[in-house]
Amino acid sequence: MLDARTTFFQKVGLLMLQSGLPLLVSFVSGILMSLAAAPLNGWWLAWFALAPLWVIAREPGEPGRRLKRSKLVCAVAWGVGYHGLTLWWILGLHPLMWLGVPWLASVAIALFCWAFITLWGTTTTVLWVWVMARWGGVLVGTALWCGLEFVLSLTPLSWTSLSFTQSPGNLVILHLGRLSGPLMVTAAIVAVNGFLAEAWRSYQHTDRKSLRTSSQSRSIGGALIAALLIGLTAHLIGFSFYSQPLNDSASNAFKIGIVQGNIPTREKLSERGVQRAIRGYVGGYEALADQGADAVLTPEGALPFLWDPARNPLRQAVIEKGVAAWLGSFFPEDGRISQSLLAIDKNGEVVGRYNKIKLVPLGEYIPFQETLGALIGRLSPIKSSMVPGRADQRFETPFGRAIASICYESVFPELFRAQAAAGGEFILTASNLDPYSEVLMAQHQAQDLMRAVETDRWAARATNTGYSGIIDPHGNVVWRSQPYTYQIHAAAIYRRQTHTPYVRWGDWLTPLLIGVATLRGVIQRFRKI
Repeated sequence: MLDARTTFFQKVGLLMLQSGLPLLVSFVSGILMSLAAAPLNGWWLAWFALAPLWVIAREPGEPGRRLKRSKLVCAVAWGVGYHGLTLWWILGLHPLMWLGVPWLASVAIALFCWAFITLWGTTTTVLWVWVMARWGGVLVGTALWCGLEFVLSLTPLSWTSLSFTQSPGNLVILHLGRLSGPLMVTAAIVAVNGFLAEAWRSYQHTDRKSLRTSSQSRSIGGALIAALLIGLTAHLIGFSFYSQPLNDSASNAFKIGIVQGNIPTREKLSERGVQRAIRGYVGGYEALADQGADAVLTPEGALPFLWDPARNPLRQAVIEKGVAAWLGSFFPEDGRISQSLLAIDKNGEVVGRYNKIKLVPLGEYIPFQETLGALIGRLSPIKSSMVPGRADQRFETPFGRAIASICYESVFPELFRAQAAAGGEFILTASNLDPYSEVLMAQHQAQDLMRAVETDRWAARATNTGYSGIIDPHGNVVWRSQPYTYQIHAAAIYRRQTHTPYVRWGDWLTPLLIGVATLRGVIQRFRKI
C-alpha cells in the first residue's frame, strides 16, 4: 500500500514538473481572471487573462499522454485559480455548531462545499482545453466556451460565467446582454483572448531576424487587429445601448420601501431571533408606510415561521396601514415547505405567490435524496428538502406583474428572461446572504445588476445583511445599503414594458456560433478528402 501511494504521488509530482512554468502561468492567469470580478472589479484583466491558457492548450509538442495530461493539469490550475478564489466566500458557511454540527464536521462541510463547487466549474475548463488541444481555433474556442457555460447554467451549480467579471465595473459591455444574454459578453471576452493568444503563438514561432518581412509578422498583426476590432466593436455596440435615455413616465412610477433586517440566521431560528425579526420587519414596514412608500419589500425568509394569515404580524400591520407588502416567507406545501415571496395587497390579501425554483444544494435540498440521501445527508445541516417552484410561475402584484427572484436565483438569467417575456415589468429580489462575507454581497449585487441590464428593468433588492439596493435598467446603482446594519429606505422605481432582443429570442448567439463552427469543421474535413 505504501508503494502504491508513493507511486501515485511521484506521478503527480512528475506531471507538475513536466508542466513547469506553464502550470504557474495558468494558475496566476486564473487568479487574474478572478480579480476582474467583484468586489475588486478589475474588469479589464478579463480581456487577456484567458490568453495564457489558450496558448498552452494550442501549443504543439510531442504526441502522447504526457503532453495531454500536462495541458489538463494546467487547465485545472487555471480553473482553481479563477473559480476557487472567486468562490472563497463559501468558506463563510463555517461555523455550523449552532445547528448541532461538531466543529470538525463544520470545517469539513465548508471545505467540501468550496472544493466541490470549485472543481465543478473547473470541469468546463478542462473539457475546453481537451478539445482545444485537438481542434483549436478562435471560432471553435469561442463557441465551445459559450456552449460549456450554457450547459453549466442548466445544472444546480452555476456562478462564475466570464461575463460576470464585467459587473459592475464595465456597464458599457454588459449592455451586449440585451442582444443575446450574458453569453454574448462571454463570447466577446473569449474571442479577444483567442486572437491575443494566436498573436503570441505566431510571434513565438517567427524568426526574429525576419520578423518585419515574414508572413508570420502579418499573421501577428492580423490577430492583434482582430482582437482590437472585436473589443472595440463590442464596446461601441454596448455604448449605443448604454447611452439611450430611460425616458420613464411618471405614471409608471411607484415608491418602494426596503427593509434590511440584519438578523443572523443562527439567531433568527431562536425565540429571541423570532421576536427581533418581528420588531425589525414590522417596525420597518410601519416606518416606511408613514414615509409614503406605496409598497414594502422584505428579504428572503424575513419572518422565520410558516405563513398563517390569521396570526402573521406583518399582515396585521398591512391591514392597519393600508400599504402593500412583499414578504419573504415559508409556505406549507404537501407536507413540506417552499421558500416563497408573497404579494400582499393593502387589504392584507395574498394576491400573488412566487416559490423559489433554484434551491441551494445541501442548504435547501439534498441532491439524489432517494439514492444517496443517507450518504450526502451527513454533509448537510438540513434534515429535509424544500419543494422547488414551477418554472412557469407568474408573480402578480398590486402594481402589475413582477419578475421575482429569491437569493441564489439571481445567477440564472433565463428565469428573469422568461418572466420579462411573460409581462414582468420590474424586478424584485429577496435574499438572505447570511452568514457569508461582504464579498458575496458584492458578487450577488453584480449578478442582479446584469439581470436588470439584460431585461431593461428597474430592480429592487432586499437582503438580510447587505447589499440591499435599487438598480436602474442601465445598471447604475441608485442606492445601496451598508453591510451588517439594520436599514430602511424608500425610493421610486418604474414599471417598464420594453422587450430587448434577448427577452424576445433568448440566447441565439451560442447555437449560432456552435452551428458555424461545426459547419466550418465539416467543410474543412471534406476538403481534405
